[in-house]
Amino acid sequence: MHDLGHKCGVFAVSDHTDAAELAYYGLYALQHRGQESAGIAGLIDGRIKSYVGMGLVGEVFKTDYFQNFKRARTAIAHTRYSTAGSSMLRNAQPITVDTRRGQISVAHNGNLTNGLALRQELEERGSIFQTTSDSEVILHLLAHPDYDHAEDPWVPALARLEGAFCYVGLTNDRLIAARDRHGYRPLSIGRKDGAWLIASETCAFDMIGAEYYDDVKPGELVSIKDGQLERRFFVEKRNLNTNLAHCVFEHVYFARPDSMIFGRSVHSSRTEMGKQLAREHPAQADVVVAVPDSGNAAALGYSMESGIPLDHGFVRNHYVGRSFIQPSQQQRAVAVKIKLNANRPVVEGKRVVVVDDSIIRGTTSRSRMARLWEAGAKEVHLRISCPPTRHACFFGIDFPSEDELIANQKTVEQIRDYLEVDSVGYLSEAGLLKAVNDGTSFCTACFSGKYRTPTPQGFSKLAAEC
Repeated sequence: MHDLGHKCGVFAVSDHTDAAELAYYGLYALQHRGQESAGIAGLIDGRIKSYVGMGLVGEVFKTDYFQNFKRARTAIAHTRYSTAGSSMLRNAQPITVDTRRGQISVAHNGNLTNGLALRQELEERGSIFQTTSDSEVILHLLAHPDYDHAEDPWVPALARLEGAFCYVGLTNDRLIAARDRHGYRPLSIGRKDGAWLIASETCAFDMIGAEYYDDVKPGELVSIKDGQLERRFFVEKRNLNTNLAHCVFEHVYFARPDSMIFGRSVHSSRTEMGKQLAREHPAQADVVVAVPDSGNAAALGYSMESGIPLDHGFVRNHYVGRSFIQPSQQQRAVAVKIKLNANRPVVEGKRVVVVDDSIIRGTTSRSRMARLWEAGAKEVHLRISCPPTRHACFFGIDFPSEDELIANQKTVEQIRDYLEVDSVGYLSEAGLLKAVNDGTSFCTACFSGKYRTPTPQGFSKLAAEC
């Protein structure tokens, strides 16, 4: 995967004596979902205090965080990625405000497709926004007098949101978690020492020795107060859209392989993608190599199915961050050059099958293939464990514009020529859905152009930041 960004990870813990530490390590496990900024908001003596900063989790949280937040028993946390134009401290989350209903803090993963329209409506009614993030919209809705008589203001506020979102929220007396009605993004519930936890991925539970309990359901609002968990839908069941749209890219690339996403092991899905890829696009070759790390499991599957030996054809520099997630193009370009090096003893004089998870712009893939030729490869056959990415995503993934997507502009044969390889084979959409063991609940619009939900005309991802 190259030149592609995901929109953030969230974590929360309620009623645990080590909430500050658990939130910190929970974010560490979710670092792959965003490297730009991180933050934690904790409930201390009935008041919410926030700690946010730019950079990696290990860089943001200093000794003073652990000293000042050690009495927090409930906390929410966020690690963030953004598209160009909004890389600034004021957009770091959680966002915490004081309202006439008390303090509210929120952290968000996703894109609100009606976020700009709601923002304009609220501004016309007197709201003053402090950030460029659509995450702030929910705060203004929650504070609005329209919901003074609502049993729970979160219900009507969430019902107004469209698009993809997972929220964790904190008030002066409870913790909130919510997931959009289509279930685009994953959000799970865990338990540890009697405490409740919320996380974008189950790998965060493993990190801190917690147990997976359940997923937050699409369209569901989870409220945790005094150790008690309550669940309700914020959309009436008779109006609840059952048109599920789980993002298949969570299995293809974004989620960690040790996570369970949408009820299935990510590692198992990727291994099956590789097996199916070998069936659809066999090759006469001497060795299978992965583009690490997200191509590892698919390459394993390809090797298992084809019988071609698997070896380490690329060596990764683990001290370089994920190239797609760097905020500037210049940083991405530098990271691409130093991130991977071809392993000459493995590929020299060999017919090589290279397994990667996707091709986005193609520039990074071309650079990778050139390194194999430089290392003496005899043939290079590129295999991609998802279909050609031809369309924009409006639901929390920072795809380039469609005219920058190589598969939108070129045929597979033209892509082969551009990458200067002997062959290119993409996994079919049917093969991908078979690999994730579900043919109906996944959103595959980035491949097919068939969106499960409508998107507003002129929608701008820069106006819909998490």
